[in-house]
Amino acid sequence: MPARVQKKDADILKEYGLNLVRGSHYPQSRHFLDRCDEIGLMVYPEIPGWQHMGDEDWQEVSCEHLTSMINHDYNHPSIMLWGVRINESLDNHDFYIKTNAIAHALDKSRPTGGVRSRENSEFLEDVFTMNDFHHDGTRSALRGQHRITGLAEKVPYVVTEYCGHMYPTKKYATEERQNEHALRHLRVVDASRIDNDVSGVVGWCAFDYNTHQDFGSGDKICHHGVFDMYRLPKWAVYGYRSQKDPSIEPVLEPLTVWGKGEKDGASIETLNVMTNCDYVEFYLGGKLFGKYFPNKDDFKGLKYPPVKITGISTYEDWGFEWPDSLFKGFVNGKEVITKKFSASCFLQDIEVQADDLELTAGDFDATRITVKAVDKNKNKLMFFNGVVNIKVSGPGSVIGDETVALMGGDIAFWVQNTQEKGDINVEVTLLNNKVITKKLRIKSLGLGEMG
Repeated sequence: MPARVQKKDADILKEYGLNLVRGSHYPQSRHFLDRCDEIGLMVYPEIPGWQHMGDEDWQEVSCEHLTSMINHDYNHPSIMLWGVRINESLDNHDFYIKTNAIAHALDKSRPTGGVRSRENSEFLEDVFTMNDFHHDGTRSALRGQHRITGLAEKVPYVVTEYCGHMYPTKKYATEERQNEHALRHLRVVDASRIDNDVSGVVGWCAFDYNTHQDFGSGDKICHHGVFDMYRLPKWAVYGYRSQKDPSIEPVLEPLTVWGKGEKDGASIETLNVMTNCDYVEFYLGGKLFGKYFPNKDDFKGLKYPPVKITGISTYEDWGFEWPDSLFKGFVNGKEVITKKFSASCFLQDIEVQADDLELTAGDFDATRITVKAVDKNKNKLMFFNGVVNIKVSGPGSVIGDETVALMGGDIAFWVQNTQEKGDINVEVTLLNNKVITKKLRIKSLGLGEMG
């Protein structure tokens, strides 16, 4: 992908409230790192590799990779830590003594780390970095540092992976699955905030990715991310976004599709709302059901715990007509954000948006276009999987297929330009009983013309 799209990845992470990204097991685009510098997104890069460690010749090449990485990326202020071990590899005293020496010789200003997956690993770096997949929904969210390191003294400590393959969740999974996925991520963050021996936590992972039959789901995709491969959000990422200060952005994301038959027993017993508001008012059928405050009993470390709404089972009688619902978020006594759900939600429209409406002619450039099916309240229809047809005319083309299905109510595609200037016209048509067409115009401009 070109510079614009590489930079967009950094913007997406920052938009959702994250402040650190681990560049896991492969070199990152210089454009991505440039953008991290510009927006203040910290980076932990590491040498290529995953578990496997070869002979001395292989290790010599790995040392060359490390030297190249530091020389190439040294001047990026966003980089806070150099990864000098092969991810999740076994201990190798001589090899890792050497990689640490290389890093310290090339850069005396930054510490080193090395990602592990085993307890009591030999500690040779400046920061003990560990993948902690202990939390399974019942066990503690994080193991203590002393148990992980096997050391009597405390050392600088960062958790470099959690969740991920322990609870793979598709963007179109059931409400209960996505709800638990979101809570597991927040439990780990909460535990890290309570434990002063943990300097930070980095979840596995941001985006779903293609893989092979030995690791992925039945579709050969690792659904480990808090976004899908198209950088479209799952519910879990709203927990991170809700940790922003509400003066920057008020967040109110009820984890529900508001369907009475979605959960076991046709009952919505409780609802979790990812929010940074002081409290939430919840209305059923136009009437105030209750005022709810952040769940500090279950999340003692978070600055902005989710709100937990209980007691809705009063409305589970079979003959009861399922009502509309309304959520209102308040900060400093003022209503700052609302979210409304209809009891009868049908396809109303599709929203089509481009990340950028101007591209640079004469160079490879591209932008992402998202397509979302929404109801009358502008809520995404998570179980609508209609097909859309994409037509592009002018100096541009679609990267990939021109007919695609929505997955979990939305999809994205990328449009690239050619060497020529002019208007790229994009037409997206929903091929459904209700045919809807939306059009976009993207300008491919010369460098001097960029707005």
